[in-house]
Amino acid sequence: MTATIGFRPTDQDEQIIEAAMRSGEHKSDVIRRALRLLARETWVQQALADAERLSAEDLSTEQDAW
Repeated sequence: MTATIGFRPTDQDEQIIEAAMRSGEHKSDVIRRALRLLARETWVQQALADAERLSAEDLSTEQDAW
């Protein structure tokens, strides 16, 4: 199911979108790429938080699973 999202870019937003556009791309393509980058940034932040949370874990003290 595809949803439509209204977006009114500011002048600065328009400049950023125009600068990021590749040949043959529409503005919506640029925004989709930006959303993918945001998703990756969120994933990286979560991975770093997990790594920090687990940094004190010492698996060498655990019994082997095999």
